[in-house]
Amino acid sequence: QVQLVESGGGLVQPGGSLRLSCAPSRNFLLFDTMAWYRQAPGKQRELVAVVSRDGRTNYADAVKGRFTASRVNGKNTVYLQMNSLEPEDTAVYYCEADRYGTEYWGQGTQVTVSS
Repeated sequence: QVQLVESGGGLVQPGGSLRLSCAPSRNFLLFDTMAWYRQAPGKQRELVAVVSRDGRTNYADAVKGRFTASRVNGKNTVYLQMNSLEPEDTAVYYCEADRYGTEYWGQGTQVTVSS
């Protein structure tokens, strides 16, 4: 059983920054991809960023230039650095890992952008 433990959410003012962390219970290099999703109230879950095993990243258009996904091999952790946050970024953020088509999900962490 794989567990993904997220942390780093909270309340921030517009224009502020937060960094989310996701630590899988197994070496993240075992996964084909690790990704960040988010779900705002009344909306469908949407993909925010993806990190491939080879380190390549892809982003949703809504966050390009503001969010950066990265991994630190020595810490077995994937991060999502979120800058220039907007009220529209308010959502529960989920970490997801994929291995051979099997998905694993974290419990989610709340991010609220409000003045």
